Amino acid sequence: MSGSRTWRRVQPVLALTAVITLIALPLYIVLITSVKSQGEALTPNLAPPAAWYLAENYAQVWEQGRIPAAFWGSMLVMVPTVAGVLLLGSMAAWVLARRSSKANSLLYALAVSGIVLPPAVVTIVLLLRQLGLAGTAVGMIGVYLGMYLSTVIFLVTGFVRTIPAELEEAARVDGAGPVRVFFQIILPLLRPTLATATILICLYVWNDVFYAFFVIGGRLDTLPLNLFQVASAGLYLNNWHLIFAYVVLMSLPLVLVFVIGQRKIISGITGGAVK
Repeated sequence: MSGSRTWRRVQPVLALTAVITLIALPLYIVLITSVKSQGEALTPNLAPPAAWYLAENYAQVWEQGRIPAAFWGSMLVMVPTVAGVLLLGSMAAWVLARRSSKANSLLYALAVSGIVLPPAVVTIVLLLRQLGLAGTAVGMIGVYLGMYLSTVIFLVTGFVRTIPAELEEAARVDGAGPVRVFFQIILPLLRPTLATATILICLYVWNDVFYAFFVIGGRLDTLPLNLFQVASAGLYLNNWHLIFAYVVLMSLPLVLVFVIGQRKIISGITGGAVK
């Protein structure tokens, strides 16, 4: 008994230590380095800055880093991707959840297999070239749709199964068709899961460098691509204070999305992935 009591007391300390070590310290280093001078930032550490260069560093990054153009490039790709993935994934999940058969189970397994099977970059690029979509925002959106539909289907299918089928039957008795049932009955009930999916997909798309580099690299600026390009060109060579300031600015929209939807995250994950 004494051992279990000791463990219960130690657990919160270990959890807090892990959070501080893995999350709080790296975040603190990024924030504090972004307001240091170039000389102080050469060796990032936990020491506070001798002088604060908050306005100077962030203004320089905003002007020289082409952030406004890259921001709109990221939005041009992310907004249609998130909207399309949520809508198409929810529709597919609704059908898969309401029909029980061996063929339907196979379709569900194929639909969620994209979570564990990585896309083949070379094949994607060659296919987009054949379609004339290589280097375009439309091509990039199509790639993301194919990549992240599995995530939405996985989350939403489980949640749909918890919704009483009697609600749909009552709507059909009143003369509602499938489209009306989905948009007026099912979709409003999916808000917790869709909030979770929105945050996850925004995080994936907003921070993506790898696939964007091969599909639209050099033709359309996004924030991660732009940071990679300016750093590789030597503009931010040894300017860690500017790099970290760019990272902070690039992360602010995601922080805003998280703050808006964070209350729905736990309920969405448990409702869609566990039940």
